[in-house]
Amino acid sequence: MKKLKRNPQVIDTSKTYPPILSDDEVWPVVKLAKNRKEFMERVIEESFQRLKSIRPNISSLIEELELTRYREKLRYKTTPWKVDPDDEVFFWNGVKSRLLELNGAEKATKQQMADQILRDIISRYVHEITGNFKPSHYRLARRIIKFGFARLLNAARIKKFGSFWSGDLTLQDKIQITGETDQVRKLAKIGTVVIVPTHFSNLDSILIGWVIHTLGLPPFIYGAGLNLFNMEIFAYFMNSLGAYKVDRRKKNLIYLESLRTYSSMALRDGCHSLFFPGGTRSRSGKIETRLKLGLLGTAVEAQRINYEKNEEGRHNKIFIVPVVTNYNFVLEAPALIRSYLEQKGQERYYVDGDRYEKSGRILKFLVEFFTKGNNISVSVGRGLDLLGNYVDDEGMSLDKQGNRINTKDYFLYRGIITANVQREEEYTRMLSEVIVKEYHRINRVQASHLVAFTAFQMIRAKHRNLDLYSLLRLPVDEVEIEYSEFRKAFSRLRNRVIELFNKGKIDMATHMTDDIDSVISLGIANVGMYHSHRPLIKGKKGNIETRDINNLYYYHNRMDGYDLEKFL
Repeated sequence: MKKLKRNPQVIDTSKTYPPILSDDEVWPVVKLAKNRKEFMERVIEESFQRLKSIRPNISSLIEELELTRYREKLRYKTTPWKVDPDDEVFFWNGVKSRLLELNGAEKATKQQMADQILRDIISRYVHEITGNFKPSHYRLARRIIKFGFARLLNAARIKKFGSFWSGDLTLQDKIQITGETDQVRKLAKIGTVVIVPTHFSNLDSILIGWVIHTLGLPPFIYGAGLNLFNMEIFAYFMNSLGAYKVDRRKKNLIYLESLRTYSSMALRDGCHSLFFPGGTRSRSGKIETRLKLGLLGTAVEAQRINYEKNEEGRHNKIFIVPVVTNYNFVLEAPALIRSYLEQKGQERYYVDGDRYEKSGRILKFLVEFFTKGNNISVSVGRGLDLLGNYVDDEGMSLDKQGNRINTKDYFLYRGIITANVQREEEYTRMLSEVIVKEYHRINRVQASHLVAFTAFQMIRAKHRNLDLYSLLRLPVDEVEIEYSEFRKAFSRLRNRVIELFNKGKIDMATHMTDDIDSVISLGIANVGMYHSHRPLIKGKKGNIETRDINNLYYYHNRMDGYDLEKFL
């Protein structure tokens, strides 16, 4: 086995860092909540002015209003959700009637009427988007999550149900937080932090919320899919933890600009934020390689506006912190990989729901998820500025040689407005590419990931004449790998992972250096441990078998992007 040149670092999650702001009255999100009405009015006004500049003449504005009304009608007729307001039909029928009244109006009156319709639509969207954070609810939710995680994550160790609830249990060794934890605390004291995690499970929002609390950070606001508010238990926690609502059914310009303005203004007001830049959960199981640029672009815009105001005080600088979550199994994996395979290549595909959309099923999800002895790893990356440069602990940007640089002038470009927009779009694209690289660099390899990758690649090599879909249709009783051959292949791949780890190109769980047979056994025991059809098992002859090759493919995909297949 290759020797390690550096040691994986894990913080002790049985302790909680002291809060960087002990008085919740000074939390930025609390200030926003106290001025909620005034904040919404600012968002509405700025969104209105933005849209007026995009649609400056009356004909283009009316066309946009009509298109929005038509798309909204399609939305509530074809994909209605429980969380949708009761007056949907009434409101949009009213918009239709008001648009018809414009036909006979004088030009000046027509402009006023169209402007008012636009403002009313924006107001409706902003009221829907805006979160309803309450410190008392946040503290209660935080205690519930801490209690629930501590009990559920240790359930596998407890034989008697009574002791499960009464025992003095901790989260130690069950949720591992690794990486730049001290730096993110320092950055949150001197600026505004935007955490950008990978997205694999419905559990991610609650998990990252718990991590934020564990690190002693103040509450973050974050965009949560409106569909999740269909589930009562999730709706309570997300409202309590600072969520604002994002409806991915709404693709019209008015909604998207209202959402962008909300995010940008909250960042300018110093609210730490959480974006899932991949958009939805990764349906393939791969680490995201192409990010959604919309909300990420609001951070670039907010940084430019902060610099233009020339305010050198608190929250002037915005920092991006990549985070990677690692699970040994994802309960939704079978449905996610099925969606991916059915719609491969269609980037806009979105599943309206899944089997876990009821609160009772979500509770069962949590119990089953944790009581199976699952370990979770959360890797925190180094802070970045909005140009994708690393920053030091004092928030100063660093070039590739580690020298401090001043990036402010990059955002104070005094060209025409169109050139400014193009420049910010380019900055956002560059930043997204750096985030993807950081995801792969801080990804923490578990035994479960590598056994799945090894097995699937060996099956693929044995059936080189089959394309992916034909391979996935192989009868599982015909898929068997000799253990001795698997062991050799796994050993080669583990050595390669250690090489990448030593070069700082990947992270690795401490158990990966144990005796190879122990690592393989641990990986097989953990990968997809909840699923009724296990991705990998040891057969009666001691060989490696699969009971669901689709699920095996899903878990294999976690190691995609490192060219490990070349070493088989």
